Amino acid sequence: MTTISAPSQPHRAVRVWLIAVAALIALMVLVGGATRLTESGLSIVEWKPVTGSVPPLTETQWIEAFEAYKRIPQYRELNAGMSLSEFKEIFWWEWSHRLLGRFIGVAYLLPFLFFLWRGGLPGELKRRLWLLFALGGLQGAVGWWMVASGLSERIEVSQYRLATHLMLALLIFAGIVWTVRRLKERPQIAVPPRLRFTSALLLVVTFVQIYFGALVAGLRAGRAYNTWPQIDGAFIPSADRLWFETPWWRNLFDNVLTVQFEHRMTAYALFVLAALHAIDAVRSRAGAAASGALWLLAAVSLQAVLGILTLLTQVPIGLALAHQAVAIVVLTLAVMQVERLASRQLTEARPRGVPLGQAS
Repeated sequence: MTTISAPSQPHRAVRVWLIAVAALIALMVLVGGATRLTESGLSIVEWKPVTGSVPPLTETQWIEAFEAYKRIPQYRELNAGMSLSEFKEIFWWEWSHRLLGRFIGVAYLLPFLFFLWRGGLPGELKRRLWLLFALGGLQGAVGWWMVASGLSERIEVSQYRLATHLMLALLIFAGIVWTVRRLKERPQIAVPPRLRFTSALLLVVTFVQIYFGALVAGLRAGRAYNTWPQIDGAFIPSADRLWFETPWWRNLFDNVLTVQFEHRMTAYALFVLAALHAIDAVRSRAGAAASGALWLLAAVSLQAVLGILTLLTQVPIGLALAHQAVAIVVLTLAVMQVERLASRQLTEARPRGVPLGQAS
């Protein structure tokens, strides 16, 4: 049977689909951040993956949802006396967050099944897309696991589970960004090996920084120690204040001062590393990699400024969400830089020959 050759830029439709899904995930992260900042995440106390997509439609249903919320510690200790209209405000944030998650699942699965039906996806790409789908399903379960931590003994969700939920979302996001980049053929950039190493290190430190940021959010640590560059009266707080929890490692996750301090120190390290990587890329005349490094440094710098302003103003929702949005930009640019410098297999993105009778 006669075949036609693959186009020079294969899988255009797949790339457009994945970019749309990545944008939805970024929006999901921001809505999740707003849900956290407005203390709305525990307003829905049941996990109904299908029927939960329909909100209360009658006054009786609203009262039932409100009464369920009244039975958890957060209402009794933080929101006692809340009116039904006030409950509706926090309910809509959480419901929107969950609905967007369901929509992302559909927006991923249906086009994916269509592309599988049409054929032409290389085996490696197909496996990667199935893995991303499986991680998306796991993310839904992790989301409920996070919410469940605040329904019985706590007045908020566990910061450990909140951080896990965020990191999994951004891991999926990063995987999609990488996959989109790999679907377009580009010439291999000749650069010193150290540039590849520092780009990978930048990506790792970015993930670590975002993880610490999630712990800060979970502990409300941004509302404490609202000075800069000093924290608790010094650039480096006293050891007895940083390490009073036992065992010692709990301070890294539970001590408000230590968590905010490690978030700051990692931010400094990320900025220095981004600057050194950019200088090295420019001096090495790395072409597109030099431009990518400079853009990454600019985003990291903006993120640092937003972080400082958010801290000094005690976490207003607008600044906090801007800080979170730029974190997603930093992550995107870091992934793109690693992919740009990584070795390329040009056959990876090419689909198999398409039978002429099936060509569209």
